[in-house]
Amino acid sequence: MSKASPLNVVILAAGMGKRMHSNLPKVLHKLAGRPLLSHVLDAARALSPAKIIVVTGHEAALVREAAAAPDIVFVNQSPQLGTGHAVQQAVPELAPGGKTVVLLGDVPLIQPAALQPLIDGPVNRVSMMTTLLDDPTGYGRVVRDARKKVKCVVEHKDATRAQHKIREINTGIFCYPTAKLGKWLGQLKPNNAQKEYYVTDVLPMALKDKVPVEGILCSDPPQVEGVNNRAQLTQLERVYQQRLATKLLEQGVAIADPARFDVRGAITCGRDVSIDVGCVFEGKVELGDGVRIGAHCVLNNITVAANTIIEPFSHLTQASVGVNCRIGPYTRIRPGTQLADEVHIGNFVEVKASDIGYGTKASHLTYIGDSTVGRNVNVGAGTITCNYDGANKHRTVIEDDVFIGSDTQLVAPVTVRRGATIGAGATITREAPADQLTLSRAKQMSVPGWKRPVKISKG
Repeated sequence: MSKASPLNVVILAAGMGKRMHSNLPKVLHKLAGRPLLSHVLDAARALSPAKIIVVTGHEAALVREAAAAPDIVFVNQSPQLGTGHAVQQAVPELAPGGKTVVLLGDVPLIQPAALQPLIDGPVNRVSMMTTLLDDPTGYGRVVRDARKKVKCVVEHKDATRAQHKIREINTGIFCYPTAKLGKWLGQLKPNNAQKEYYVTDVLPMALKDKVPVEGILCSDPPQVEGVNNRAQLTQLERVYQQRLATKLLEQGVAIADPARFDVRGAITCGRDVSIDVGCVFEGKVELGDGVRIGAHCVLNNITVAANTIIEPFSHLTQASVGVNCRIGPYTRIRPGTQLADEVHIGNFVEVKASDIGYGTKASHLTYIGDSTVGRNVNVGAGTITCNYDGANKHRTVIEDDVFIGSDTQLVAPVTVRRGATIGAGATITREAPADQLTLSRAKQMSVPGWKRPVKISKG
């Protein structure tokens, strides 16, 4: 909308959500890894409003902390006396003129494209979003006159038996002329079974003032479904994930089973990416061309370059992985790790805050932490970097072309120079020189006459 005709967005987020049976405010429960309210704020921002006003109430401090941003104004509703009373709290903050859209903080799948018809058209109009449900139980019914014009909305508890048969319901999403909204809200009365102030009671006032009321039908009910309990939250979660999976499939991503696929953030995929069942993607994940993700992997804020294979049951967090790497199965890559191209990190290997050079291999049962590892290094099974002295972390440096035998302990701070070989079972506490074999084993011996202990009988 133009500056002369500004758009306000008011988001109702004051409710407790009793049916969630939780100490957490309902709007802070998560869908796709983000609070419900965050999804609604995304839709609101896409409309380029002059102001976004969030109405808080139950656990207001938690909601404000979670949603705080420079473009948001918070107002408080206490006590909570209904939707009309909630919108009243926002009136003093509204940019004058133009229109005011009312959204619900627990309706997370609403999309800007669905809201656009609501805000299009003349300023002097009330528009409300409706939808058709096979089972409208619990929702306010949209009552139309003989000419199919919206007459009013009757809440389920106040509806007659005949009105209960109406399938068209009020979604709670409205657009009002801002100049008249305050007056109408001031005239509301709690004349209903709940003794609350309903924002829907504004509709007859608008009609009395010869302001047309138009019902905008949303043909996609999940977009306007609210979350009242955990079952509904789970249902909308699957809708969200299914729709995202469908988009990725249309882009050419091979997803083994869209019903066992979860994105809790944002994912971008190159060509010929394949994702097996049970994978979870959190934060910002980027998968290059030809990347293959095995079953039951978790990727969190990570970049994976082209043609890398991540085998099943691997967990990668806040790291970057180069081209043609092979990770897993059962690998853990922790924050601050950078793997160059052609690296192989195998089963039951953990890497943390380390840079691993081109072509390096750590195939089995190894811990590499706080380390800089060069090119073409081979790390034997059972090797660990002892990077913590009980108070401070220290760094290990392993230069290019090093061979580290199995069951080696590298006690940081320590450096293994280029081309060095470390014999199996060594404990390295000092610099290992380049191109030499370094050992630290005691002399092998056998003890004549030694016998293995025998369990003493208690009888």
